Amino acid sequence: MSESIKSQELKAAPKVVSFGEYVNNWWVRVKAGDLGSLPIIIGLVAIAAIFGTLSDGIFFRPRNFVNLLLQMSGMTAIAIGVVFVLLIAEIDLSVAYVSAVGGVLMTLLLREANSDWPWWAAVAVALTATTLIGLLQGLIITKAGVPSFVVTLAGLLAWSGVVLILTTEFSTAGTIVIQDPIILGIANSYLPALWGWLFFLAILIGFTATLIFQYRSMQQQKLTTKPLAIIGMQIALLAILGGGAVYYANQDRGVPTAAIVILGFLGIWSFVASRTKFGRYVYAVGGNPEAARRAGINVDRIRISVFMIASFMAGVGGIILASRLRSIDTNAGGGNLLLNAIAAAVIGGTSLFGGTGKVSSALLGALVIASVENGMGLMGWSSGQKFVVNGLVLLAAVLVDSFSRRSRSASGIA
Repeated sequence: MSESIKSQELKAAPKVVSFGEYVNNWWVRVKAGDLGSLPIIIGLVAIAAIFGTLSDGIFFRPRNFVNLLLQMSGMTAIAIGVVFVLLIAEIDLSVAYVSAVGGVLMTLLLREANSDWPWWAAVAVALTATTLIGLLQGLIITKAGVPSFVVTLAGLLAWSGVVLILTTEFSTAGTIVIQDPIILGIANSYLPALWGWLFFLAILIGFTATLIFQYRSMQQQKLTTKPLAIIGMQIALLAILGGGAVYYANQDRGVPTAAIVILGFLGIWSFVASRTKFGRYVYAVGGNPEAARRAGINVDRIRISVFMIASFMAGVGGIILASRLRSIDTNAGGGNLLLNAIAAAVIGGTSLFGGTGKVSSALLGALVIASVENGMGLMGWSSGQKFVVNGLVLLAAVLVDSFSRRSRSASGIA
């Protein structure tokens, strides 16, 4: 009798995978095509080595590092929204000009002629407007059954026209200067060294608490948990990388406020995607929309919500970009902003086929894109050369995604 009770207790006890087993399982998954962030890490090391050598070390200087953080901030915000769209196997080609609409509306409300508008009200109106754009496009896609490619392509054209109309209507030169000090401070102010360290410490404590909570929660549910050694290594890695970044930034102007804003949104949307019912529904719709519908998920509502998130984050990106340039003009939303935002999400590891990826993909991908752009700028390469290189980087990321997906399917992992 006592032996049977003991055997039941052993079956009920949570299993903690040993360090060796965890590493072996990870290697098996990598060989089967589940690469995770490995291609990004290899790519970043290669980019740093190439441009660090070609630029005679300028690429590694603290001032260039802070510039890199600023260059990627607006793009990262837009890419976070793109990640959600790609997770449901859709596309949004309008995000660049939607971001410009948000920047233009905010800037117009902050003009001297409308000086009674406080900065927070102008920001709220701009983000509400861009979110409603996502609602409109999402409704057309879901209720009218028009492919997202067509709807958002039409949006690309329409919202670019809106930006042009607004900027030329209210400014003879086509440029509207931002004078509000708080808005300008979003992308042109930096944390004092002490505050930078305190902010990093808060992130490290929060990250540690999250990992410990997840570990204990899985134990209580009798689920297999990763070894404490791996959790310790993850915390140590964040401490080294994050601490190094803060130290490096403090050698120049300090941690940019824009980086704090981006990390805040990254944390919020990562929580939404990984820890809420809505996030699970997003992955379910992206993996198999018909199965999700049969499981009782309102697929149309999820798709509309995702396009609203994409347009909201596009508005955030537009405000950051306007703050960084200290103005808004007729070229807002143009250039390679759309390419870079989508490329950042894909390069970061979000699958074009839906259902696979993380919100952190936006940050990793934006870091790759910004590093390449930054390095090419230091080398003085022409616009044509930059487009070729960016195209090749995006193609490489898509090929990696396609081959890894095929490998996972063949091995039965996904």
